[in-house]
Amino acid sequence: MSFPDVLLYILTPTTQTTQTTTMTLKVGDLAPDFTLVTKSADGPQLVKLGELVGKSNIVLLFVPMAFTGVCTTEFCEISAGLKDYEALDAKVLGISGDNPFAQAAWAEKEGITIPLLSDYEHAVAKAYGVAYEQFLPEANLIMGGVAKRSAFVIDRGGIIRYAEVQEHPKDLPDFEAVKACLRAL
Repeated sequence: MSFPDVLLYILTPTTQTTQTTTMTLKVGDLAPDFTLVTKSADGPQLVKLGELVGKSNIVLLFVPMAFTGVCTTEFCEISAGLKDYEALDAKVLGISGDNPFAQAAWAEKEGITIPLLSDYEHAVAKAYGVAYEQFLPEANLIMGGVAKRSAFVIDRGGIIRYAEVQEHPKDLPDFEAVKACLRAL
């Protein structure tokens, strides 16, 4: 199931233009299915959310970019505490718009052990409503589609049970709240 875009009509006295925006998913929504690429020791592999649903709870962590300070810290800390999530019957997946080869190099350099999924075309970030229109224009980083730092907990039925989206890329999700949600499932 894909999440529909919402069309906003902006009216001016002489013209009408259409702008597409995406709404952030919320608790109780069905998680949009996706297929993304990860780089494993055997080469590129496809990861399909629909094939994971039902096997365990899932934690999706969106980050803006590989090889950046806050993203590296976040995924290194999650990797170090991965057993906590596994004990809560959760599979943790990291998602960024970087290509899978860059993600693999980042993971190897930094010791990141969670699976990293490449949302190279930003389709999943848009489907989950977490894509920036412009990443950090005040720093001249005007790339559109970059994922906002976000956390989603998806239960075995494919329903979103926790959703947190940070507007500023330096702000981390509340991982204690993520774990509390997992404990309650």
